[in-house]
Amino acid sequence: MRAVCGICPHHCALEEGQTGICRARVNTGGAVTCLNYGEITALALDPIEKKPLFRFNPGGLILSVGSYGCNFKCPFCQNCDISMADDRTAQTLHYVPQQLADKALELCASGNIGLAYTYNEPLVGYEFVRDCAQRIHEHGLKNVVVTNGYVCDEPLTAILPLTDAMNIDLKGFTDTFYKKLGGDLETVKRTIKTAAESCHVEVTTLVIPGENDRDGEIAALSEWLAGVSPEIPLHLTRFFPRYRYSDKDPTPAVTIRRLRDIARRNLKYVYTGNM
Repeated sequence: MRAVCGICPHHCALEEGQTGICRARVNTGGAVTCLNYGEITALALDPIEKKPLFRFNPGGLILSVGSYGCNFKCPFCQNCDISMADDRTAQTLHYVPQQLADKALELCASGNIGLAYTYNEPLVGYEFVRDCAQRIHEHGLKNVVVTNGYVCDEPLTAILPLTDAMNIDLKGFTDTFYKKLGGDLETVKRTIKTAAESCHVEVTTLVIPGENDRDGEIAALSEWLAGVSPEIPLHLTRFFPRYRYSDKDPTPAVTIRRLRDIARRNLKYVYTGNM
């Protein structure tokens, strides 16, 4: 029986046993669920600033967990080893939500404030994020979601009451660029606006030479973001050669500084990463 996935706007129509574009969701018995439920590729206690979140519990640590799969196809992906993997190629350990909650609680003595869903696109494993977030929330700890923002309204609004902070990738500010990645700009803008009404939000743009580094594009991006709130922090980070863009040059530091100055005309907090 064919089933349609409702997590992201791809709305993959899947036959029995077929996986979606994200490689992490599968039709089993006429229902689409996450194939990567509890399959963990990365687990680390990170500084909160690494998410990056600079204005949410600064100086804190957070247990960070990742699985595999992504609903975009970014040729410049910096985490391609796991985001582009599937159930056959990903090296995983299996955890149930309570195990991660127990681990998060155990690490509170070392400064842990909660659990961050990151590294790959976490919302393609929506059910696992939801179940973990519920347990973390019940223990009074923080939930952080690091996402590309390409998600449907219903799952987004369902997860937000359990979410304390999000870092959302705003990969560029043109429809043409987003089509290249397999998504659309308006969905991500809507995610940012909706999330900002419910939790702490910071935004990251990976600046890629010749792709999304034009002064006018960053001016328009920062002006739009300021219209949501001028206090939303924007992180402009350097691209380094990776995945299908391994032959490209890194983003010049001077470009990042120039774009930072442009964005600061509209936003109160603009940060530069990997300088």
